Formats: sequence, structure tokens, C-alpha cells
Amino acid sequence: MKHHTVAGGGGIQLHVVETGNPRGRPLLFIHAFSQCWLAWQRQLHSELTSQYRLIAMDLRGHGLSEKPRDAYGDTRLWADDVDAVVRGLALDRPVLCGWSYGPLVILDYIRHYGTDRVAGIVFVGGVTKLGSAEAASALTPEFLSAVPSFFSTDAEESTAGLRTLVRMCLTSDPQPEELYLMLGYNVSVPPYVRQALFSRTIDNDDLMPTLRATPALIVHGELDAICKPAVVAQHTAALPHAEVAMMSGTGHAPFWEQAAAFNEHVRTFCERLEIQMV
Repeated sequence: MKHHTVAGGGGIQLHVVETGNPRGRPLLFIHAFSQCWLAWQRQLHSELTSQYRLIAMDLRGHGLSEKPRDAYGDTRLWADDVDAVVRGLALDRPVLCGWSYGPLVILDYIRHYGTDRVAGIVFVGGVTKLGSAEAASALTPEFLSAVPSFFSTDAEESTAGLRTLVRMCLTSDPQPEELYLMLGYNVSVPPYVRQALFSRTIDNDDLMPTLRATPALIVHGELDAICKPAVVAQHTAALPHAEVAMMSGTGHAPFWEQAAAFNEHVRTFCERLEIQMV
């Protein structure tokens, strides 16, 4: 595993990890709200490493990336972060794979840099809107009721809320060592970062139809307790060409709970990409 530091938008230092086949198609994994690169362990340590160059970034404010007080509202900054990783690591037409909040960052990048340097996109339990009643309708009431605790500066309240978040991502309780790892990297994100991410207002309805020439895969857990499975219909209305994998028996983090099946969906998608690009 290689660790890199890349200067993103506004000079923010971003932590990035890399593994896998340096000659393979790059897959850039973009984690969810309040997570970090460690969420993708079951991809970074999988059979995907034999075929693909796997990269996972810590978003600004998360993991080992810098955590500025006020640098989260501008779509250009998020776009510049992804561009910095693509250019800094010389990623040749990567597949961008975003979980939950991750698709918002992917779309920030595409809004400002287009799709010329992107081979395909993967949305995992993802949302494409934020900050409106329509955006909130894609999220479960249980998740929305927990959101205020994510912003609390009271350690006990914040930790309790984040423990709820971790458990809502999964359909069953993780092993204790997994729970504390997940809770640890959630807690490491300052409350002001979590609040800033949820304070954004984003509507990508204008952008989504422009992606119809970009190969897309939508993966969603049928038991997702955070992002309603019905959101897939919204995505496919804008991206009718997208492949859809509804994964039974799994929730908001299918790449963790059913890693082998998820990895196979990604591998198959990428193999079809290569055929299309010949």
C-alpha cells in the first residue's frame, strides 16, 4: 500500500492510498460523509488488485487529509480535489466509484472538468442532491432524525450519533474490532466538517442527463436504512443507460457486507468498459 499527499483545491493537503496493478485500469474510490479510505479495505485487499490500480482518497476534512474550518461550500474546491488526485497520480481515464455522499463529489468534478478523463462512474447507495425537500425525500426518516447529533460538539452526544450512523450502514452489528475502527474514523471528523457537508445545497438535475454517453453502474442495497432504494429510480430516469445492481440482504454499505459480490459487479462493469473502448 502506497500513501500519497496531494495538494487539492485551495492547497488543502489530501491523503491518498494506492495499491493493485500499476498497469491496470485505475479505480478511484470516494468515501461517504464522515468516513475515510479505510471504508474500502475489502476492495483494496481483494482480488481486484490483480487487475486494477486501486486508489482511495480521504476527502477534505476526513481521515488524514487536512481539516480546514471553512472550505466545503464551493463545488469547485471539491472538483479540484478529485482533479488533483487524477493528475497527481497520473490516473489514465479512471472509473470513479462514490459511496453515499461520494457521488456528489464525483458530480462536482464532472461539472467543472467534464467526462473526457473519466472512463465510467459507479454510484453506491448514492445521492445526487442535497439541501432541499426533494433531496431529503431520498433519505430515511430514521437517518434524518439522527442528523442533528452529528453536528454536536458534546462528545457523548456526537459519539452516540456516530455509533447510530455506523450501525445504520449495516444490516447486522459488526465485530467489536470493526465497530471501533469505524467509530474511530467517524469520530476523527470534526463536527464543523460534518455540519458544513450537510449545509451544502446541490441539485444536479441539469448535469445528470449530460452523462448519457458515460458508462455508469448503480449499486444499491435493498435493505438500505439511510438512502431509500427508491432513489435508484430517480437516477435511472436521468441515466437510462446505467447498469443497476440491487443487492439483496445488504444495506447502505454493500461493498463491506457483501464484498465479494460487490467486487464482482465492479469487475464485470470494468470488463465491459474495456470491450466498449476497443
